[in-house]
Formats: sequence, C-alpha cells, structure tokens
Amino acid sequence: MSALRLCIVAQFLAAAITAIPAKGAAKPNILVILADDLGWGELTCQGVTAQIPTPNIDSIAKNGVRFTSGYVSGPYCSPTRAGFMTARYQQRYGHEFNPGPAESAVPNFGLALSETTIGDRLKAAGYATGWFGKSHLGYQPEFHPLKRGFDEYFGFLGGAHSYLDAVGDKNNPILRGTQAVDSIHYTTEAFGQEAVSFIERHHQQPWFCYLPFNAVHGPLESTEKYLGRFSKVGDARRRSFCAMLSAMDDAVGSVLAKLREHSLEENTLIIFFSDNGGPTPSTTSGNGPLRGFKAQTWEGGIRVPFMVQWKGRIPAGKVDDRPVIQLDIQPTALAAAGVEIKPEWKLDGVNLLPYVAGEKSDAPHDTLFWRFGQQIALRKGDWKLVKGAGTKGVDGGERLAKATTDDAELYNLKDDLGETKNLAASNPEKLAELAAAWNAMNNQMIDPKWVPNRAGAKKKSTKGTGKAKNKGKAKAPGRQQE
Repeated sequence: MSALRLCIVAQFLAAAITAIPAKGAAKPNILVILADDLGWGELTCQGVTAQIPTPNIDSIAKNGVRFTSGYVSGPYCSPTRAGFMTARYQQRYGHEFNPGPAESAVPNFGLALSETTIGDRLKAAGYATGWFGKSHLGYQPEFHPLKRGFDEYFGFLGGAHSYLDAVGDKNNPILRGTQAVDSIHYTTEAFGQEAVSFIERHHQQPWFCYLPFNAVHGPLESTEKYLGRFSKVGDARRRSFCAMLSAMDDAVGSVLAKLREHSLEENTLIIFFSDNGGPTPSTTSGNGPLRGFKAQTWEGGIRVPFMVQWKGRIPAGKVDDRPVIQLDIQPTALAAAGVEIKPEWKLDGVNLLPYVAGEKSDAPHDTLFWRFGQQIALRKGDWKLVKGAGTKGVDGGERLAKATTDDAELYNLKDDLGETKNLAASNPEKLAELAAAWNAMNNQMIDPKWVPNRAGAKKKSTKGTGKAKNKGKAKAPGRQQE
C-alpha cells in the first residue's frame, strides 16, 4: 500500500475513533445554571448593546451553542421551573401559576408528586445531585429538594428573598438541607460558592449540579464590591441591577474555574438559561428588541438567553435560531448520561445533542405551546399566534378564565421579531391552522390546581374555545411578580 493510502487510512481511523465514545467512558457531569428574571437583551453575547460586561456567562456561548430562539414554557418563575424539572408542559399537571408569598400561598401548592424530576432520574443513574439556590416549587416537606431527587440543598423555598438578610423572612428562610442558617453575606456569592464546594467534593464521580440563582430578581440589592463597578450609572435602580448581574457573572466564573482546575470542562455538559423575560418596569432588566415583559406571552416574556456547552462534543461559537425550550434540558442531560428515555414518560422535551452536533438539520419542535390564564401563544415555524397582555379581551394578570383563540393575533417572527405587524386579517388560513394546533394542544392540558390570591374561588375550565367572563382584579402588565 502506498504511503499516501496509508496516510488516508490512518486519518480515517483517527476520525472514527474520535467520533465514537470509548466503551465504558466516564459519564459526563451536568451543570445547569438558571438566572432569575434575566431579560433577553442583557448579556453582551446576545448582540444587543449591553451595558454590563458578562464575560463568564458569554464564555458558555463562545465555547458552545447559543440559541437565539430559546424559550421557556411559562412567562414567570414557578411554572418554568416545574417544566424544567419534569420536561413536561406544566399545564399537564396543573402547575400554571405562582403560589403567592410563603405566608399566604395556596395550601396545595407544590410540584406534583406524580411527576419525576431530572434529579430523580440522574440520581438513579448514579449521579451525585446538588441544588444550590431558589426552589419555588413547594413549601411543605414533601416538596423539599431533598425529597425530589437531590442529595444536597442550600437555598430558599420561596419565590423571592433578600440577598443580604438570611433571617428577615421567617416564612422563607435560607436552608442548608432542612435547617435554617443564621447569616449570609450575599446570596449570589453564597450559591456560587456552594456549587464550587459540591464540585470539589464530587469531582471524581459523575455529578449533577443545579444552580438556580435568585439574581437578578427583585429586591434590587447588592454590595459595594459590585456597586462600585458601576459608579457612573446615574439611576440607582439600574446601578443595583448592573451590580447584581455582574455578581452573578463572577459567581458563574468561579464555578467554571473549578471545572478547569480539575480538567472537567471536556466532560461537563453546561446549560445556561433564564426562567422568563425581564420585568423591565420594576427592575430595569431589558428584553432588547422583543415586545413585552415577564408574565406576558409576548416574546419579551417567554424568549430567554439559552446556551449549551460541551467542549469537544458540540461545536464552539455556533449560533442556532431553531426554537428550543427549557423542557429539552432533561432529555438532553439524560441522553448525555446514557439514560434511555422511555416513551411511557411522555416527555415534551427532546434531546438537543443531535441538533447541536449537526446530525439533525430540522427543527427540534414542530410547535411550542403556551397558556397563562387568559394569555396564550403558539409558535409553529416562523409563525406565532398570541393573545398577550393588552390583546382584545385580555388583561395582564393571573385571573383564571377560559383561554381561547378568539381575537388572537398572528405574527411572522422571522420578519417581525418585535411583534408589531398583526397579520391575522391578511393570513386567515395560517391563523386558522395555528388556532387549531393550539386548541389541540390545550385539550391535552388540565385546569390549574391553584390560582394566586383566589385559592377559594371556584375554578372555571380552561379547555375548549368558548368565551368566558373576566372576574376579579388582575395585576398590571409588567408588574413585578413573585
């Protein structure tokens, strides 16, 4: 055989060996980082003129894939977290709304015990599992993270917490396991440090670290260390927000540095996303060119920063505009861990690895679905059907009323990212197509199991397409939600 042929054969074999995981190779670690109320336009990697340097979070996009059409299945905190935990639309098990503050939360609030979490499944696969930060998935003992597949927990169970005072909220303390802690310097730093400690202690075995910061959710609080970086920002609220995001970026940097210290980057799948869009009127968190805010089904409420890194396994520096959703995180993590995804689990999320690796060129989802009280949305390809806050017959609150496709608007997101040109009248066939798809999805869902501040009210059905009267007082669009 000629030297040229030998060289070609050698190169082919080398490529084949690289492409096929070694038999018995170590399971990859899984790191999921969740920002709270971080708007789509705030990170410098998003391409929007950003005021706050975020080099550590940006590095995840630089070293992996950044999804410009990354979504969450709920426009605010608790429903999104439930969807992430289960990889199923939260409306399938009634987790459509936040519960309200700990002292007044509805009694039956909590992530349904019938659901299996990402922690349950990775723990069963031999992973050490740690959760460091906000929960917002139930206050009662049966809903505690230590009962939902996690070996370690440090954080708080409610929806909002002071960054500086560990004991000020007696109904929602900072917990280590199940025991309240006496003091805390700054939650953002503390949660990052707990994740670093967890990785240090488990770096010789496969681990799953879930790091849900409460940054940059209100209250707007920071320390002089971070406030000093933005002394030229005149508005006090904006200065605090800048400091909070900078602190979170530092904390992410400390976790990534720990991975590098133990040479774990090539064996760690990292996913970063936010739980909803920014509530701009209350915290200044900006959504860039998108319409709307947190607690709305416009793009500004449901489209979020979303990026995936796995060095050596998926491309670096890739930008992908195909729609993905936080429901995809569990199937992606399970596939990376070598866990078979069973049909009887009825997951709505899909494994993104073949898509980010270039093995599949089609879209991961044919449609994506939203229902938030009276507000609805459905994305199919470039088209979006929506009834957001302020649409005819819809206010921006959490009132329990029958969600319908009547008077829904239609937008082409490829041409109109800001949802400014309603095409419903000029595209009746496309409107009917998306309305039928939304109704078909909605008929698979159940009624909410609770409604904030109306726990004793008689619930109305959310199925079907008939009209319903609006009752009760709703929260204003864009107002800070817990």
